[in-house]
Amino acid sequence: MMPKKKKNRKQREITDIDKKKFETVYELCDTDKKGYLNREDLKMAVVMLFGYKPSKSETNMLMDQAQAKYSPGVCIEMFVSLMERKLSSDDQYQKTRQIFNAFDVNCRGFLKLEDFRAAFSRVAPRLPERTVLEAFRLADQDSDGHVSFRDFECVISYGQANS
Repeated sequence: MMPKKKKNRKQREITDIDKKKFETVYELCDTDKKGYLNREDLKMAVVMLFGYKPSKSETNMLMDQAQAKYSPGVCIEMFVSLMERKLSSDDQYQKTRQIFNAFDVNCRGFLKLEDFRAAFSRVAPRLPERTVLEAFRLADQDSDGHVSFRDFECVISYGQANS
């Protein structure tokens, strides 16, 4: 029997508009017009395209995949190819992990009410405290004051089964 995770994975079609966006972001991030992106440029490009700062290990992986032997950075062709692969594999687990990590600013591996308060105050500062408390209580399924990634994933993916 096939694992459920594989069944829900979708492949996104890459359009000419996507490719043009990759090229535009590349141009914007190659600030010195050196013809390649260095590590910092690449991180900024991922932020611009996907809305999150890649971890050190993800940046290393991208650099390793894209960097030619004697090149100081990532050329435009390799950048477009990498971003196409990244965009085409629409992995809900990865998106949920990124959101969880954004909440988990203390890198504890679980969330507390203070993490919810801090995250919501940044993204929805006018949200009533009562709503933040309800969201936390809903996610804290065993009422231990901690929300594990599994609890968080369960709440985030609620209603998305078989989509």
